[in-house]
Amino acid sequence: MMENVNGLSPELIVHPGETIKELLEDKGMTQEELATRTGYTPKHVSEIISGKKNISAKFANTLEYALGIPTEFWINLQGIYDKNIIELEKANNISSKEYDILEQLKDIVAYCNDIKIFQHTTNKSVTILNLRKFLNVNDLSYIEKLPIKQVAFRASKKNTVNIYVLYAWQKICEYLTNDIILDDKFNKEMLKNKYDEIKSTMFLEANEMIRKLKIIFKECGIVFEVVKHFTGAPVQGFIKKNKDNIIMCLTIRQAFSDIFWFTLFHEIGHLVNDDFEDIYIDIDNKFSDNLKEQKADKFARNILINEKEYNDFIKNNNINIISVRNFAKNQNVLPGIVIGRIQNDQNNYSLLTKYKEKYAWKN
Repeated sequence: MMENVNGLSPELIVHPGETIKELLEDKGMTQEELATRTGYTPKHVSEIISGKKNISAKFANTLEYALGIPTEFWINLQGIYDKNIIELEKANNISSKEYDILEQLKDIVAYCNDIKIFQHTTNKSVTILNLRKFLNVNDLSYIEKLPIKQVAFRASKKNTVNIYVLYAWQKICEYLTNDIILDDKFNKEMLKNKYDEIKSTMFLEANEMIRKLKIIFKECGIVFEVVKHFTGAPVQGFIKKNKDNIIMCLTIRQAFSDIFWFTLFHEIGHLVNDDFEDIYIDIDNKFSDNLKEQKADKFARNILINEKEYNDFIKNNNINIISVRNFAKNQNVLPGIVIGRIQNDQNNYSLLTKYKEKYAWKN
């Protein structure tokens, strides 16, 4: 969880829900029982106790009967909290633009709450201060001035990039991999010898596949993670060089096997080609004319499917699911990998789509 932020600390401002929680513990009463006694839903009570809702005058009146503490106490407690929040906002110079940015980052905030980076509350000023610390900026608007060292754009132009979401996604990648310690330095030659072993995991159940990939990459000095995607950051992959190791993250924007595996080997291509410096973010753009991206694309295509054998297959076979399955078996890949290649080459994305494998991701 996040520690105290600079200025007036949110941790010193206690939401009235905390008081209710302590009283329930003292009385041995559950939240469900309090909901029954007050006539409110368990969800409503839970959101007040977790600080996601404030205590209304009406709810305060029901607490007088349910807990034996006067309505005025709860109204005053809520009023003190609200006043402290206003003072917090003033003390930290929160701008109107930051509130606009916070709205753009609402999905990021919810995810940070889910994975316990910081707790989400209804008080936007507290959330902004938590975001400032997590994103390492004194004002959220400063993000747009920060250089994202290298960004490769590679997917459909309909995908709009939100710089705030993209930057926050990068920080989430770093957070999720920050505590993973590797015993070995990045070893490019070992990685080159692992291609077949990496490919073999595609036949496993999705989460077992990820578990096995983490082990393989760890042996090569790479921290590997699959990270949730967010609207505004149409990211395929993220690579960061640390002193001796590599961080490599992929998104789960689409569950199709061909997209995942092409992206994975595309990022591996960047590693073995040494065509990035410190931080590299691949944004999905299949119309890229970037030579490094084209080189990584070619690497991924050829690692997954032998180019000459693929050309012979297309030339000498009727394209149907039976021929595709036979060729995929010969290439030691899933049929969906072959289907995706044909779809891309022929610009026909409906061809045999129903036969493409989709991974069922679990949190």
